[in-house]
Amino acid sequence: MKKILAITANGLEQLLADELTDLGITDYKLTQAGVFFKADLATLYRCCLWSRIASRFVEVLSEFDCRDDMDLYLSASSVSWSKHFSAAKTFVVDFNGTNREIRNSQYGAMKVKDAVVDHFEKVGDRRPSINKDQPDLRIHCRLHKEKALIGLDLVGGGLHHRGYRLQSGRAPLRETLAAAIISRCAWQKGLPLLDPMCGSGTLVLEAAMIACDMAPSVNRQQWCFESYKDFDYELWAEIKSEAKVKARKGIKACESTFFGYDMDSYVIKTARDNARRAGLDSLIDFQVADATQIDKPQEFEHGVIVCNPPYGERLSSEPGLIALYTELGVRLKQQFSGHKVSLFSSSEELLSCVGMRADKQYKMSNGALRCHLKNYSISETAAQQVQEKQGQTAEAPLVAGDFANRLKKNIGKLSKWAKKEQLQCYRLYDADLPNYNVAIDQYDDHLVIQEYAAPKTVPEETAKRRLTEIVRATIAVTGVPANNVVLKVREKQKGRSQYQKLSTNNHFMVVEEYGVKLRVNLHDYLDTGLFLDHKLTRKRLGEMAKGCSFLNLFAYTGSATVHAAAGGAASTTTVDMSNTYLNWAQENMAENGLKGKEHQFVQADCLKWLAAEQNQYDLIFIDPPTFSNSKRMEQTFDVQRDHIALMTDLKRILSAEGTIVFSNNKRHFKMDLDALNELGLSAKNISSQTLPLDFARNKHIHNCWIITHAS
Repeated sequence: MKKILAITANGLEQLLADELTDLGITDYKLTQAGVFFKADLATLYRCCLWSRIASRFVEVLSEFDCRDDMDLYLSASSVSWSKHFSAAKTFVVDFNGTNREIRNSQYGAMKVKDAVVDHFEKVGDRRPSINKDQPDLRIHCRLHKEKALIGLDLVGGGLHHRGYRLQSGRAPLRETLAAAIISRCAWQKGLPLLDPMCGSGTLVLEAAMIACDMAPSVNRQQWCFESYKDFDYELWAEIKSEAKVKARKGIKACESTFFGYDMDSYVIKTARDNARRAGLDSLIDFQVADATQIDKPQEFEHGVIVCNPPYGERLSSEPGLIALYTELGVRLKQQFSGHKVSLFSSSEELLSCVGMRADKQYKMSNGALRCHLKNYSISETAAQQVQEKQGQTAEAPLVAGDFANRLKKNIGKLSKWAKKEQLQCYRLYDADLPNYNVAIDQYDDHLVIQEYAAPKTVPEETAKRRLTEIVRATIAVTGVPANNVVLKVREKQKGRSQYQKLSTNNHFMVVEEYGVKLRVNLHDYLDTGLFLDHKLTRKRLGEMAKGCSFLNLFAYTGSATVHAAAGGAASTTTVDMSNTYLNWAQENMAENGLKGKEHQFVQADCLKWLAAEQNQYDLIFIDPPTFSNSKRMEQTFDVQRDHIALMTDLKRILSAEGTIVFSNNKRHFKMDLDALNELGLSAKNISSQTLPLDFARNKHIHNCWIITHAS
């Protein structure tokens, strides 16, 4: 009898133990991500061939205390390697784990390799060769704290390599995980099964193999145990032959029908190819179809729906996924009342969008992702309830009722105003309700939802649930397609870190503001390229700029310059430290046909440039950061501390009848009027006059001042 370690994913240990029991194992012991048991060769061969859950089987040769590399080397040297395989075989060492002394798995593998080859030399044999790419056999080592295990990998490449899948769709499930999902869902042999987002078909293929009594590894070509000295060729051939005969009979006698749908025609072709290689193509109907529009197949009495919908790794994909899960739930209840459904996802928030209560749920892992498998029963009344709610979502949202009602009220008030003002971009909602702490901005036919980071007192799960509810309700109330909704998380930023780049997709669109066209980017940056609270300030600059020489400092994407130029400025000078934003500013000007030598763009540290500038300007707009310690600036800047020094330099370049429009976003900013008067400047606070209707709730969103030479 051999001592064996069957390895699986975390959370599947008991499922694997149950499977091994069915394969004839009567005594076993669970361990983390594995099961220990003893078996003779025949039982072991059957386990390797028939296990759907195990990723590999290891014959345990030694278990020992391992404090350091010497313990590891001596223990590995004590194994009689030459009794297990010949020096003619190539091998590689797979080493998993570290401890306080052995901190590198590659180093651990090297020490075991040294022990193996030294053993062969000591017994007078030649040194076996290492082959990392295609070894004849693999030595498995695992180390946890001061406990270690060494054994022979009986399989080689993981058992999830069934042989039928040469290609796969995006983010494919491992076959072993798919088999575990099938084992824990409500499906049984003889019942139909449908996967509405089947990808490369892994779930339906694993179920079909179960239905046909097909050993999952019956088509596997290479096994490490064939390279060991105790390999029994005749026994293995007999066991494998029995499995092939059983599979052929099972395919002919299979009573289950299988359906796999996906919107991607390429992955459906891949799924069909996979089914053909597995010999199961006659049992599975693969079709190109939208999961949210599927109809129940005729041959689907008492069938089960099993699905692994996309989870999404980035927040930007979340609105579309929320809509997908919501629409999927509605369609399932419409078409499959009385049936069972199993959904596998890493997001409980997304699973909540299907609008069903789970009968059972299991925690499982998909690689490093912690996932949930939830089993549902669709009641006979579900379809009727869905029909009653159809067309009522905007009137009576199913989630976040208070938020949805406030958003709807805001839209009614602001949309008419925006149309009258020729505005395609404005704020719809800004943390109006304390439990729904987001800002929602409209950009033509797109929405940007910015989540303010929740306080530490709010549990993470609660914050996630609320955000999901917000997105669902926003899509329902506004009617904006989910793919046009962008989700971002905003935290308190210092200086210009709010301009940090999030991606490089260059998703630009053009919006209109008071007759001016401006380019915005809703995806690639935390901010979009347009500060919506300054729209009235920009309009005012356009009205003031006719015939003026205009200067825009800390210009960002130059939207204020565009308004000034469109208003008839004789010349414009746009200064910013970022070349990216200066290019953006030039593109904004070009969108409005504003080109020429009279429009200058300067890349420079604004403070340094201002200190050296000698030209005079009639109209100056400056909207500096609240604080900046950029490495590209020669000094730190604090708008409260440094605004008088800033005004000193601005006065020098301000023409006799000129005007400075000074704005900042520092809360509780205090203008030093006495120091300003000493400079010979006069200031008028116009903050309330530059506060647009969509920011009326937040009277401290910015400060704005008109500054001129004192008369």
